[in-house]
Amino acid sequence: MYNNTKMVNVILNKSRFLEVISEIEKLEDFKVFGEKVNGIMGSLSSKNDFLYLLNITTNGDTINYKKEILLSYLKQIIESLTLERAKYYLQRLKKGIDEVKTSKINDINLNRWKEYGDITTDSLWYWEKRDTSGVHIASYWGNFIPQIPNQTIRRYTKKGDWILDTFSGSGTTLIECRRLGRNGIGIELNPRVVRESKELISKEENLFNIFTDVIEGDSKFISHDKITNKNPNEKFQMIIMHPPYHDIIKFSEDKEDLSNAKNLKKFLDMFGKIVENVTPLLENNRYLVLVIGDKYSKGEWIPLGHLTMLEVLKRGYTLKSTIVKNIEKTFGKRNQEDLWRYRALVGGFYIFKHEYVFIFKKTENKERLIDDVLNN
Repeated sequence: MYNNTKMVNVILNKSRFLEVISEIEKLEDFKVFGEKVNGIMGSLSSKNDFLYLLNITTNGDTINYKKEILLSYLKQIIESLTLERAKYYLQRLKKGIDEVKTSKINDINLNRWKEYGDITTDSLWYWEKRDTSGVHIASYWGNFIPQIPNQTIRRYTKKGDWILDTFSGSGTTLIECRRLGRNGIGIELNPRVVRESKELISKEENLFNIFTDVIEGDSKFISHDKITNKNPNEKFQMIIMHPPYHDIIKFSEDKEDLSNAKNLKKFLDMFGKIVENVTPLLENNRYLVLVIGDKYSKGEWIPLGHLTMLEVLKRGYTLKSTIVKNIEKTFGKRNQEDLWRYRALVGGFYIFKHEYVFIFKKTENKERLIDDVLNN
């Protein structure tokens, strides 16, 4: 996988580059074909740029390309065993320069998919530590790592789309919205956290001039009008949920706070009401992201993640992916590795290092294989 953050961008003179590879495409001599492609590599790597393929600025008919990936495409063409295969790869490169192909739900250019090496498609997510760049903070107890909204927003929304976070907390999702050019609305129960998160979010640069706001309220009961009067589209293209893990952390004294639910059954009931309340706000065939972990109580592992997953499935969603996320350096267990290892050996359990990221799709009136199980 490519690490895009370490790559150098080159600015190609688009029309000139297409002209050069179109001429090569006409060649029928395999040896000459390879020599000409090798010449492109030399021009891109040379200070002289003897084929005049590069621009200094993005003015005019230009296109940005990651140099390492562009050179790897050219190398693949040169190393082809047949002229037919070499021309196939050249045509793919040409299409990536000349055409943009995106899906209905994101801005990923599928003709240049190799440039998105920092977007993971695996179901195991591992980060050594949380992203603390910009205004992101780790001091708010229970907030999730920015990498999760970053990954899911880029996979399931386009620039200008609207995202709803039903447990806004310190504003991690909305900070990522500002960075990625998505409009975001958060709902937060605690008035103090609303004030503090608004102030924090406002400090993140708003390069795309998008809308972000945090509304004080209870996601179980908040009126749709209170949310949609800030969103001219009235519908959201993604909902993200990072609820309390029941009573592991008490976030307030409010009895309607999920962290104050008197038992597990009540917690699941309260969570289910939130899903029911906000589902009409989600555009059909778009995505809901649930981020949650399990808990350990009185010697018993409580599968909180899967229980909440079932609450979403009961309300008509289709499960698209189950992701297991691990972060090595957590705030809660910092400098206590030996203590937790001892506790695990004594108690016969395994140390929590993972959370779940469940990806659901809102698909109305669709038959699901799981319905027979849920209805029994």
